[in-house]
Amino acid sequence: MAEGVAIPKVDWAALIAGDPVQRDEVRRGACEVGFLTLVNTPIEAGQVRAVLATYRAFFAQPLAVKAAVDMARTGANRGWGGPGSEQVDPAANPDYKEVFDLGFAVAGSALAVHAPNLWPERPEGFRATLEGYYAAARALSLHVLGAIAGAIGEDPHWFDGAFDQPMALLRGNFYPQRPGWAGEKDFGIAAHTDYGCLTLLVTDGVPGLEVQRRDGGWLGVVAEPGEFVINFGEMLEMWSGGRIRATPHRVVGSAQARISVPLFFNPSPEVNVAPLGTSGVLRAVDHLQRRFDETYVHLQKR
Repeated sequence: MAEGVAIPKVDWAALIAGDPVQRDEVRRGACEVGFLTLVNTPIEAGQVRAVLATYRAFFAQPLAVKAAVDMARTGANRGWGGPGSEQVDPAANPDYKEVFDLGFAVAGSALAVHAPNLWPERPEGFRATLEGYYAAARALSLHVLGAIAGAIGEDPHWFDGAFDQPMALLRGNFYPQRPGWAGEKDFGIAAHTDYGCLTLLVTDGVPGLEVQRRDGGWLGVVAEPGEFVINFGEMLEMWSGGRIRATPHRVVGSAQARISVPLFFNPSPEVNVAPLGTSGVLRAVDHLQRRFDETYVHLQKR
């Protein structure tokens, strides 16, 4: 993203109605910027606020309550991860944040990407609230991918059937106030590109997310509940032959605590994500699990 280039804002209702201006903004966001924001979607702001409040209530609980669903005791990324449980940049310190991850569970699967979810006893309604949003966010993400395919000149049905058993991870991020001892290698989450296809993010409106410009500077992105930030990962950049861009981003942290909720939307494990039109084969699960093993501290130890 060149200096001064704004992140496109796309009106979803206008886009699906066929507005060519919105289609061009989708293409610009996917191919030039690597980020876009999305408004006027079927997911109402009230549902997003309920999800944010549910995660906030979970993270506010005593350590012992959260530790009952600690993902460090598993071989997967399901449940709570405490501060320092993830390290996206090996040159930086482990990220100073808490997370709660849930995903698409497949009974009897031996794949960690389809592992059973861990559910806390409190707060009340935690599972129902998050499962409802998880389903809605997956549906929206698949429609967005179809729109992106059309905007770059591919068949809008390119992704049909590729997400029947998605490796889709819904995460709650809690970024506490940046501690006074934090140094130049300490981040809420260090600079990184996402690993998979599409990330659909909502936040509580507190600033924190920064997107790297092509000149190396950083651009802050703020989204109120009900407005979505979308970015693209390494898998989709590769799958599209480099036409769709994965852009580095980070959260340094500030004097305000912050909640964000990304859905990392990735295809079924056996889908071939080698560049479209080539003869290569790369299973989606092989790329994604390798990146998980590099990032989660409890999986690094394997």
